[in-house]
Amino acid sequence: MSFEVQDLYDVIKIVTLLILSRTAKIDLSKLRDRIEELCEHRICVEPGDLNRALSELANEGLVTVKGEYIELTSVGSKVSGDWKSLLLKSEPILEVVAGLTDGSITSLMIILSSFFARLSSKLTIFAALLTLASVAITNFSSFFLGGVTEDISEIIALKRLMDYSLSDNPDRGQRLKSIELLEQIFTLLNREVQKANITSAIVCALTTLFAGFTPILVYLLLPTPYNLLSSVALIGSIVVLLLARYRSKMTRIPLKITLLETLIIILIATFASILLGTSL
Repeated sequence: MSFEVQDLYDVIKIVTLLILSRTAKIDLSKLRDRIEELCEHRICVEPGDLNRALSELANEGLVTVKGEYIELTSVGSKVSGDWKSLLLKSEPILEVVAGLTDGSITSLMIILSSFFARLSSKLTIFAALLTLASVAITNFSSFFLGGVTEDISEIIALKRLMDYSLSDNPDRGQRLKSIELLEQIFTLLNREVQKANITSAIVCALTTLFAGFTPILVYLLLPTPYNLLSSVALIGSIVVLLLARYRSKMTRIPLKITLLETLIIILIATFASILLGTSL
């Protein structure tokens, strides 16, 4: 399947892959019903159009048609996931990375400040609650407001490109059907993107709190100096086992490279925070 959307059948194939991204196997009648719902029950996709699109998907090795059932192949599952990730922004990569990074750095600053300033447990808890809550709320609002704005802007740009590609179709009837169906798809996508951004913002905030409070709890519960050593070791584990490995998995970059990049960024941010703190 080419990335360029050239005709009605390409649009139907995208819709089918998006539907199958939620359930790898579906009855043909249910697929028709889903597409009709997307079209708001207006006749914009005829059975012959759907059958041809499914035939093309099968020939491309993305789906298998067994009687009245359509099922994704292994290749189709990957392509379906890629379309879903592109259009629905469903992979919370940036949110998890930002949450783990901000939470780890913030907790490290709180722990070091508490240790060297010899703060009491109550003051440490107060500082942790105040600081981590501020960071989590900031991350939530940034990802929600900024994410919605950025994602919808990208969706609009992508729709323009697809509309332009479809406008070259010499078949006027098919061209109008394609544009109408595409319009319905992107109307739905706008709603889904807003929902996804709320989820992303929550994920980022919760990840920040998790990465921040866990080492601080270890620091408060253990006696000195084991509390400092254990909490710093835990932060290191979060950075290595969670942050670096997650980045390596999602970007398909070797773990050694992502680990080195992550450690450098964490160290720079930590030393910058310490320098700013000591200069005040």
